Amino acid sequence: MDKTMAPRRTHGGQETRMKQRQPGPRFMMWIDGVGGYLVCLSDEILIGQAIGDSGADLPIIGDVSTRHAIIVRDGESYVIRPDASTRVDGREVKSAQTLRDGDEIELGSSFCVRFRQPHPLSATSRLDFLSSHRTQPTADGVLLMGRSCIMGPGSNSHVVCRDWEHDLVLVQQENGLRCHGHSSLEIDGKWVGGKGEITLDSRIAGDDFCLSLERIE
Repeated sequence: MDKTMAPRRTHGGQETRMKQRQPGPRFMMWIDGVGGYLVCLSDEILIGQAIGDSGADLPIIGDVSTRHAIIVRDGESYVIRPDASTRVDGREVKSAQTLRDGDEIELGSSFCVRFRQPHPLSATSRLDFLSSHRTQPTADGVLLMGRSCIMGPGSNSHVVCRDWEHDLVLVQQENGLRCHGHSSLEIDGKWVGGKGEITLDSRIAGDDFCLSLERIE
């Protein structure tokens, strides 16, 4: 049986099948000495409880609804659409609302994150945990990746890596991902120039950093 289809019984007693939502493309990014980040590549991110059939892109271990809220990237900005109790900066949200850098998002009675969009030239945003809840798999933060994701020592980086000397940039393309560095990079055991193609399972290293990606099926 197609695992994306769930049985549904009609009034006549016959079973039909209703397509379940599948999470969009995601991967874990493990940065040595910094932490692990859940990276979501879709323009629409469903936040929900971490149960097997929720289809959540951002699965939360905690007291939230199966489909609690959706964050949508609309060009350079983001909108949150609530399906259950949602507050932004303490105010109840009943319909779609544009998010701004620094907004505090509360879902349910206790789950809380801060929305960050630190780089003015990138549509990528980050969710920082303010409550003790975690994702599945466990992550130190969540990145909603637009075209580019910047890691480096600057305060406007999407991931601040204080011990790095230069930035490393991941770029999303139609056919996959590329990375751009300041100098030569080691990608999956091979040295290349300052840029190269990567996969969702790549290992990338430079003079003062190392990170690895892990695909989430």
